[in-house]
Amino acid sequence: MNALNIGIFGRRNVGKSSIINTLAGQDVAIVSDSPGTTTDPVVKRMEISGIGPCVLIDTAGIDDSGTLGSKRVVRSLDVVARIDMAVLVFAGNEFGEDEERLLGEFRRYSLPVTLVHNKADQGPVAPELAGMLRDRYGLEPVEYSALACTDVFTSMRDRLIQILKEKARTSEYQERPMFDGIVSAGQHVLLVCPIDSGAPTGRLILPQVNAIRNILDIGGVATVVQPSSISGTAGDWSWYDLVVTDSQAFSEVAAAVPESVPLTSFSMLLARSKGCFKEYCEGTPAIDNLKDGDRVLILESCSHHSSCEDIGRVKIPALMRRYTGRDLTFDVVGGLDRIARPVSDYSLVLQCGGCMITRRQLMSRLLPAVEAGVPVTNYGMAISYMKGIYDRALKPLMV
Repeated sequence: MNALNIGIFGRRNVGKSSIINTLAGQDVAIVSDSPGTTTDPVVKRMEISGIGPCVLIDTAGIDDSGTLGSKRVVRSLDVVARIDMAVLVFAGNEFGEDEERLLGEFRRYSLPVTLVHNKADQGPVAPELAGMLRDRYGLEPVEYSALACTDVFTSMRDRLIQILKEKARTSEYQERPMFDGIVSAGQHVLLVCPIDSGAPTGRLILPQVNAIRNILDIGGVATVVQPSSISGTAGDWSWYDLVVTDSQAFSEVAAAVPESVPLTSFSMLLARSKGCFKEYCEGTPAIDNLKDGDRVLILESCSHHSSCEDIGRVKIPALMRRYTGRDLTFDVVGGLDRIARPVSDYSLVLQCGGCMITRRQLMSRLLPAVEAGVPVTNYGMAISYMKGIYDRALKPLMV
């Protein structure tokens, strides 16, 4: 399960860092009466009972000023596209354009939002402000103060954690299990897992591990082989209810597996479980429309060292150039780094499986392209399309 990413936002000196520290139960962020103490986002991993693993992100003040301050504000806004839930902190009944701008960004990314009125020991939220927040945004501010007496503070903290729990339960950050609705208890799944230089030493890659775990959770039976031994291992094909392959071995496996046996890939299963599946299905055929000089954006969820076998940086660009016969330019952006060019400069956006990020992070990552009308696809969808087995590989997922 991916950790829930919670961003803490607000103006300078409203007590964002204090809230982080009280939620974490330790001094994670520097606390000071001087405005602008927090500069770059501060990240703290922790476990919240009832939610599970979380990542708390303390951001710089949204009202920071000056050249350096403006850069800090940009960094804070960048965090919005990386989180699953937002906490907007205000104090002293000050709520204006800065907060409304943030709420607009949260709404754009469909983020669950919790409003916290901090420093409540100095006075509660004004009734007229509370009414405006309810009427305009449908939000009820939570009173909070790290300086309140012990019993009151504990009550405030527990209430805030309970609200975060409730929002986590209704949040879209948890992806659909990979085999949800596809595999049932007792069914047999053959997993074809090539071991190349991109795989971590002594381990399978994360999508393969997640697939095995999900099959076991369902009560199914997983058989794991490399492509070179698929024919000898498979035996009677009627034994298998589904075959899942790494996208790089699609052609080899498709040739070996009878048409009567359902076949798909790890990356296509991730496309279904992570979200944006509808957009991928609509965007993948746009590969046929690429022209000489078009730019293709490749988005990797994690940063890693590239090798000659790198699927996203080497193999897919080579395959796409061969398939289209076009002179294409490829830009690669790793992790959740800012995309330098306007997304409208691209004719296609190609996302990796997204195994290292949450469902909402992936959806937020692709939102600018979807808003701009730029076709989106993912590694497995694109590879199966260019290898002529797209319809076959898609069929098991359409349930």
